[in-house]
Amino acid sequence: MPKIFNTTADCKPDIHYMVNLDKRLAAIKRLVDSGAYFTINRARQYGKTTILRALSRFLEKDYYIVLMDFQAFGAEEFAGENTFSLTFARSFIRLFKRNPLPPQSPLHNAVSSLDEAVQNQSSALRLQRLFEYLADICAASDRKIVLMIDEVDSASSNQVFLDFLSQLRAYYIDRDLQPTFHSVILASVYDIRNLRRKLRPEDEHKVNSPWNIAADFNVEMSFSPEDIAGMLTDYEADYCTGMDINAMARQLYAYTSGYPYLVSRLCKLMDEQVLGQEDFSCRAQVWTKNGLNEAIKLLLTEKNTLFESLSEKLLRYPDLNNMLRTLLFTGKSIVYNEYEPSINIASMFGLVKNQNGSLTVANRIFETWLYNLYLSSSEMQSTAIYSASLLDKNQFVSGGQLNMRLILEKFILHFHELYGGSSETFIEEEGRKYFLLYLRPIINGTGNYYIEARTRNLKRTDIIVDYCGQQYIIELKIWHGEEYNRRGEQQLADYLEEYHQKTGYLLSFNFNQKKTIGIREIVIGDKLLIEGVV
Repeated sequence: MPKIFNTTADCKPDIHYMVNLDKRLAAIKRLVDSGAYFTINRARQYGKTTILRALSRFLEKDYYIVLMDFQAFGAEEFAGENTFSLTFARSFIRLFKRNPLPPQSPLHNAVSSLDEAVQNQSSALRLQRLFEYLADICAASDRKIVLMIDEVDSASSNQVFLDFLSQLRAYYIDRDLQPTFHSVILASVYDIRNLRRKLRPEDEHKVNSPWNIAADFNVEMSFSPEDIAGMLTDYEADYCTGMDINAMARQLYAYTSGYPYLVSRLCKLMDEQVLGQEDFSCRAQVWTKNGLNEAIKLLLTEKNTLFESLSEKLLRYPDLNNMLRTLLFTGKSIVYNEYEPSINIASMFGLVKNQNGSLTVANRIFETWLYNLYLSSSEMQSTAIYSASLLDKNQFVSGGQLNMRLILEKFILHFHELYGGSSETFIEEEGRKYFLLYLRPIINGTGNYYIEARTRNLKRTDIIVDYCGQQYIIELKIWHGEEYNRRGEQQLADYLEEYHQKTGYLLSFNFNQKKTIGIREIVIGDKLLIEGVV
């Protein structure tokens, strides 16, 4: 039976299409071999559990592996030191016994001693005693022991959890004086060093130790175009769609920047939901640019756990929300600084990244999702420009194609009527937002759009619209004189060449009192530029 694309829980090589993890596993093994203590902290649904389980299999020939999941511990298990110690010991023994232990050996006896304390529900089994038992097991073991804990931050608001980490840290630091685990791997969204972000302000006193022992984890967890191509090659071997594997991999990467969940989700949507729709009756039609655009549309409108989690973070952290709004709508450059709290939080949740020292949204999917979220707010939809778009939208489509020239004309008319007397600051900061607010109802449900990250700044923003197989490139810019405008026109013409387009669109927000409002055409080589001035 063919495999499937998976977006829930961990991926299993025998039943799921997966990227090849061998290079990642080899890189992590080098950390383990060196005896490192480290945290795999990545955003939600970034493949942490998949990599831990694959790593467990990868290491089992050389080490005894104990892979625990703190999410399996209930709240009561963290209620007190004795309860936690008993629960941890019970789970540790059960998992450790999955290893092939030599019978009637010192290791067997050491494990049995801890097991006896658990069976007797010993009230003396507290953290210090627990770690003494664990040290005895490590001392008696004929192999080095690697401890892995998944979802380690699920318990971080509990004092007993922080006390456990303190003990783990103390034993690791003194590993030259007393036996302990050879390597410790903690997987979480929150880095140990960032636990303060998860605690309530009144609980910050719980973070009372410098968590300065964790080694840097620099193994790349996102998927490269080559990774994605490898996964698609397996799929193609099963279905023979005739897709251009490398081109499809590059397109998936262009929209996701390799975020594992987003890559797999788009592939799953194409394989299971786009297939069978009108114009996509066979897989050969699905695995195309048009099929991918349809999957993107489905992804951006569905309710899924990743988007729900991101939405919750925006509500929890108002400063983060405000920072993203500023980044998206004003074009103002924000210097990437990990010590700025909102940037640190956004990075930890996978929403943003460092691009040449400046802050940018992590990928096109997240950026478009954020635009849609903000533009769909009741505040935005109550604006006059949005109401005008709803009244106008039926006149912009003919023969399945957008009349982008008419969209510019109508927007200019409405914007001039509604906001023509506004200040330069208002137009500079709000103009592009209002154009997106006008555009979105027109293409909603049929087309997609995204902002080209490399051109988005205070002076220029390029919007790429995909609508029924046709691509439209619209440059939004602030007027800075004729010379700057001519350079911008040439830039757009060059940009059109990259996208293999003959026609491009410019929308200039001009503060010159003598400006001429309306539409004009400019020809540069074989390119037609339709420019609107407002």
